[in-house]
Amino acid sequence: MTADTDRDEIAKLVLRYAELVDLGEFAAVAELFNQATYRAVAGAEVHTRTGADEVCQQFERLVITYDGVPSTKHVITNLVIDVDAGAGTAVSRSYFTVLQARPTLPLQIIVAGRYHDAFARVDGAWHFTDRLILSDLVGDLSHHLKNTKLLQ
Repeated sequence: MTADTDRDEIAKLVLRYAELVDLGEFAAVAELFNQATYRAVAGAEVHTRTGADEVCQQFERLVITYDGVPSTKHVITNLVIDVDAGAGTAVSRSYFTVLQARPTLPLQIIVAGRYHDAFARVDGAWHFTDRLILSDLVGDLSHHLKNTKLLQ
């Protein structure tokens, strides 16, 4: 693979995550982290989930859905990917902005922050090895999360 192809494949993983979350496909989201840790900073704590089962349980336990979807749109920007082709590893940084609208909630940004991701290439395919979520700006999450204290 070329460096551009590697970056494209990694970008697809980052963007696929956002698409699957917005579709409410939590089992598919979790599969992206089957061989990875999934971490989120909440206040002074880092909450860590490892593997698909733990990640899926976290989403199902935490995210409010409406007819199976969370009524959100994750927007990913400022994606920077650094690939070490020889080692078969990569890291990326990106910004995320989550928008939500409900009949009782006007369209608004509910949270914005950063993803710090790590990847490995195994048998020619890239996969996540770690995601760290840093929520920098937190708005009204009452229509998105069952327990908003997790981000305080």
